[in-house]
Amino acid sequence: MDARFTALLQPFLKSAGPGGTALTPDTDLRTLGVDSMQAIELLFAVEDTFGISLPDEELNDTTFATAGSLWNVIAAQLPEGTGDVPAGRETA
Repeated sequence: MDARFTALLQPFLKSAGPGGTALTPDTDLRTLGVDSMQAIELLFAVEDTFGISLPDEELNDTTFATAGSLWNVIAAQLPEGTGDVPAGRETA
């Protein structure tokens, strides 16, 4: 996960409390307040910030379950060398 992603995500976490929360790949977005309406707003913010379009098949509850699952989908759409390698896509 990169700094742009964590900064973008923080305002959507209404249950994170004052000062925010430390985001890890396992951070549960639903627990911290990302509901279905916020997920749509988050989707638009992600696409605008990163200049990408997430595939329709990735727009589901699993993608928006954790910070890591959302980042993996985002990173898979980024041009080579601009994001972390998604889990399961590492090269030998």
